[in-house]
Amino acid sequence: MVKAAERSVDYAIAARTDTYFNRTKEIIARFGDTTVTYAIFLRRPALSAPRLMATWLDEVAAARGVQFQLDLPRAEGEWVGAGEPLAYITGSFFQVVDLETILLQKIGAACVAALNAYQMCLALAGVRFLAMDARHCAGAEMQEMMAYAASVGSRAAQKQGAKGFVGNANDSTAHYFGTPRGFGTMPHGLVGYAGSTLGAVEMFHEVFPDEPIAALVDYFGLEITDTLAVCRRFSGMADNGLVSIRLDTHGGRFMESLDPQASYAVLERHIPEVMRRYRSPSELRALIGTGVSAAAIWRLREVLDEAGFPRVKIIASSGFGVEKCTVMADAHAPIDVVGTGSFLPELWGETFATADVVAYDGMARVKVGREFLLHKPG
Repeated sequence: MVKAAERSVDYAIAARTDTYFNRTKEIIARFGDTTVTYAIFLRRPALSAPRLMATWLDEVAAARGVQFQLDLPRAEGEWVGAGEPLAYITGSFFQVVDLETILLQKIGAACVAALNAYQMCLALAGVRFLAMDARHCAGAEMQEMMAYAASVGSRAAQKQGAKGFVGNANDSTAHYFGTPRGFGTMPHGLVGYAGSTLGAVEMFHEVFPDEPIAALVDYFGLEITDTLAVCRRFSGMADNGLVSIRLDTHGGRFMESLDPQASYAVLERHIPEVMRRYRSPSELRALIGTGVSAAAIWRLREVLDEAGFPRVKIIASSGFGVEKCTVMADAHAPIDVVGTGSFLPELWGETFATADVVAYDGMARVKVGREFLLHKPG
């Protein structure tokens, strides 16, 4: 039974790994095995997020009936500098050489996404985050990796006082956030099906009467009008803090009632100093541009408070990455929850992890230029 499992694992690994690793395994079988130590690293800073890789390595070791020694210089969630080893793996060269491809797949992107999530949570420390990355992922394996990464970055930020991620949008990876299921109310498609924003909320409430309401208000370009319609229709729930307004206006237009001049005026009323220094084009757009800008969030908060709905929460989504979160923090934007998948690495090349053999039978040896991998961090 164990041998059958080993053959199955070996077949799957051989099919997915690079050919030169498979051929190297055959050469080692001919000329003799040795004990090696691999160092795995990234060329950019990241947070340590090795769990998925470590779990897979344990599974392979069990299936093959061998042991690997895994040394993690940094604990999960700790900062790892550019070029610093994320992990050292020691074991039989014959048994580990064909694992490199898959090991690297399982660690690089997770570490970079974890750092992005960490920086976002710290930037908006008083805001709760919801991971909405699944539909941007390339399949179930990436979906799990990104949810895991967000949870690692979130916990690291929570240690510094941030609220961090409180959940995600699907059931299969909800456990990473300590919840039994995913969160969410409605997509734009339901609003179109209902024919009105209020109609969609009424349908939702009829089917899920015990759930809080989160109304998606940008479908018809009437964010202010539809927000007030929903709050007045469900005023009792609104007064009890059970209604949220999700602002997801796309970048092709301004929120209802805003334009560049009106957006400047909103920020001037609430946080005038935010416009007093140099801003890059992307920062300006996040402040007073189209889509979900700081001005749009401040204007929605104004409307809710003036209408007597101070307990209605604002959920902001659409393009909330590290930079946008930082700008929103500068503007003290009154956001209660951020829905985001933008902690996913934007430059995929930055996620490419690399591995080098750094010792053979305990003797240090590595290709020229990679000597920095020989000594483990203190």
